Amino acid sequence: MAGAAARRYARAIFELAQEEGQVEDWAARLTYLRDVFAIPEVRRVLQNPTNTADRRQEAVAAVLAGQGGPEAVNLARLLVESDRVGQVGDIAEEYSRLADEAAGRVRVTATTAVDLTEREKERLASDLSARLGKEVRLTARVDPRILGGLVVQTGDRIIDASVASRLQQLRRGLAGV
Repeated sequence: MAGAAARRYARAIFELAQEEGQVEDWAARLTYLRDVFAIPEVRRVLQNPTNTADRRQEAVAAVLAGQGGPEAVNLARLLVESDRVGQVGDIAEEYSRLADEAAGRVRVTATTAVDLTEREKERLASDLSARLGKEVRLTARVDPRILGGLVVQTGDRIIDASVASRLQQLRRGLAGV
């Protein structure tokens, strides 16, 4: 979960993007910055305390030259200046959440014991969209510990229809007898 600073940055970027009609462009810029800042060599230079802030800003401008546009370079410089390079992933994640919310989309994570086929994922997303009344962006995960069934999470709401959970309920019921 994103920290307060990452949420503030994401909110500010999102409001600017909405004003300029560039919500998708900014999503791409943030993804690009996250990917660039994840490169070990870039991370080492930007997090090296022996490099001055000016030197780190010059380095990030050089790395991003010709890519991502001047907006991405300006944001990168700001993140370097405020020592928030490590939070770019959280900022990008929070920005995506804001963009999804504004567009009437909801993110759902479905955990199963085995891989779902593409057809099963599409059907699950379609069923969830119909129930929630919103477009669903589905992320499928596999966790063999649930044994079977499904665990669905959207935001802080969890629906646990797993075999493991059901067995645990039965154990509790039997232990209470």
